[in-house]
Amino acid sequence: MDYHGVEGHSNLLRDPDNDSIVNIDSIGYQKYITRRRSKDIKNQKVQNIEQEVASIKEDIDEIKHLLKELLNGPK
Repeated sequence: MDYHGVEGHSNLLRDPDNDSIVNIDSIGYQKYITRRRSKDIKNQKVQNIEQEVASIKEDIDEIKHLLKELLNGPK
């Protein structure tokens, strides 16, 4: 196949048979994959922290309810 360069993009080639664009920058692609995985891990950590905070809030509400019962007696 005879690929043609894409103007203004030294890392891209165009396949004249089907007009598709091919990225030949494997190092840049690997960097993208690494950044994407890092972002996914960070997002998962944030989600885990949010779940833990929600659980702690529920625990605090339950403790507050029990303390009120102790102070006021059961109703």
